[in-house]
Amino acid sequence: MSRIEAGSEAHKDLFCRQFVATHQVFDPETLPWPELTDEELARLRTIPFWQEVYHTERRAGAIVDAFTPQIDDPVVREAVALQGLEEARHARLIRVMIDRYGLDATEQPIETFPADLETAFIDFGFGECLDAFLGFGAFKNARQSHFLPEGLFEIFDVLMFEETRHIVFFINYMAWRERQRGLGRVRRALKSTRFYGRALGRLLAMVRRGQQPNDGRDFAVTQANVFLDEFSFAQFVEDCYRENARRMKEFDPDLMQPRLLPAMADLALRGMRLWDRRRPHLRVAAR
Repeated sequence: MSRIEAGSEAHKDLFCRQFVATHQVFDPETLPWPELTDEELARLRTIPFWQEVYHTERRAGAIVDAFTPQIDDPVVREAVALQGLEEARHARLIRVMIDRYGLDATEQPIETFPADLETAFIDFGFGECLDAFLGFGAFKNARQSHFLPEGLFEIFDVLMFEETRHIVFFINYMAWRERQRGLGRVRRALKSTRFYGRALGRLLAMVRRGQQPNDGRDFAVTQANVFLDEFSFAQFVEDCYRENARRMKEFDPDLMQPRLLPAMADLALRGMRLWDRRRPHLRVAAR
């Protein structure tokens, strides 16, 4: 539990200072990209969402860059500007990978953003929280199954760390922002739930597209079973939950962390375990 009051100057200085201090300097072009065998290359090319990943990262950088000048507080503005730089670098990293390994992904135009850039930034932030939470589980599954060479996973892990930083920064930014506007904990929770609902709606819209060709607009790791011969939903939820907890341990305990998605995952896991324990009794009764 954080010992710093949300919305205070100390809180703002902490989450901004730590975000800036943990920034990594690297050039996507000079990362140790591994040479792939024909089999590894074919496997990499079977992953269906590279175009969506690339578009989403480009769009993320553009949203953050567009919103940054509207932030009045110079300390917060500096940190958000740094996030925009990192989001754009993620897009460059994906572009380098696409070009290096000949992946099927083309650059699509970024749509015009709404006049309310702050809401667009908040929508993006909650969507990133949802995508990353699912991505933690998918990343662990893919790495454990040795779906790709370890050298690629080491590069992807750089992105996963930065995405985790972005989530922690965003959660603290939202808590600071809402307290600055006089919102209490209950109203903040209700607002978070509403924005998570919007993010989930976008995710479900992508799922409904099913086997249709990727249109490059929404990315979330919903096809985790592409990495596995057998896919267990319960195991996937547990992997997301445990990986989220493991990654969040790297951050200062005084920083706020996402609570809603881990709480929902924990509740779902408890429900599935209870159901599994009851099923033998239900089968006996049915006889």
